[in-house]
Amino acid sequence: MNFQLSEPILIVGLGGVGTKLATKAKELLKTDCLLISNDQKDLDSDCKSIKISTQSVVNPSVQLIRGSAYADSENIKKEISKYSTVIILANLAGRAGTALAPVVSNLCKESNKNVLSFAIMPFKFEKDRIFQSGISLKRLREYSGCTIVLDNDALLDSNPDLSPIACHNISNEAIWNVIGSLATTSIPEDTNILSTGKDVQNVEDSLKDSLRMLYEDAPPSSVKRSILYILGGDNVPVGVLNSVTNITSSVFNQENTTVSQSISSGQKSKVIMLSSVQGETHFDKYDPLGIIPQEKTLDWEQPECSINCEFELYQLE
Repeated sequence: MNFQLSEPILIVGLGGVGTKLATKAKELLKTDCLLISNDQKDLDSDCKSIKISTQSVVNPSVQLIRGSAYADSENIKKEISKYSTVIILANLAGRAGTALAPVVSNLCKESNKNVLSFAIMPFKFEKDRIFQSGISLKRLREYSGCTIVLDNDALLDSNPDLSPIACHNISNEAIWNVIGSLATTSIPEDTNILSTGKDVQNVEDSLKDSLRMLYEDAPPSSVKRSILYILGGDNVPVGVLNSVTNITSSVFNQENTTVSQSISSGQKSKVIMLSSVQGETHFDKYDPLGIIPQEKTLDWEQPECSINCEFELYQLE
């Protein structure tokens, strides 16, 4: 089944990268926008915003930001109450995005909203962020009708000559292209892997970059549907477009996988691939306990969080 995108729509940006993505996504879809962060500099925009206060703590942990967000949950619910669909943009490599994504998506689900979420995963050299990002993604997928995941680490592995900044720029552009096509393209429900590559002259080479990136996160046998966003496709020969579709179909299981194209105009030619997957992905290994079947796992309904308690404890002599 495809995700049902119904109006009115609210775009919610979480943390530094999420708010940056949301402000441009708002212009692409001509919708309202809400920015949520614990850092005031992320909220300097004409969009509505909610500042999560961690009070006197300058360098708050993921758990403290999350606990502080729950304290402001009624305000968040009030802002999303007017909308039918909520699109969440979060960078799960950052503390604010990791902390807020489960909270906001859970509040949306409790309010019976259609939730489409975008999650950016960290590089593997960011070892202190891997575990928390895996936990946050698990919750985000649970509370969202559809989740689109872009893995910065897979992009860097398939293009080792890229700098982290270049990877971020490519990731952001890929997400904006998908958001810009939501009005005309049907997105499959559940989990989707977004893959792309650096700018190249040849569309077939760009497709191979996208496939290499996908291989880092999920096996081809798990792909059930793939959408090829071909930028600048109106200037590409029809024979090349047919070749790109044939290459993709030959990689996946043709009996169980549907491949479709979305062609747009542009000065440069590039392929961005959105693949709906079923089964285990690379991200399930971010949580060491993820191998335990869910029916045999005890877990809190709310993810781990903390609050800043200032107790006056007197020393006893």
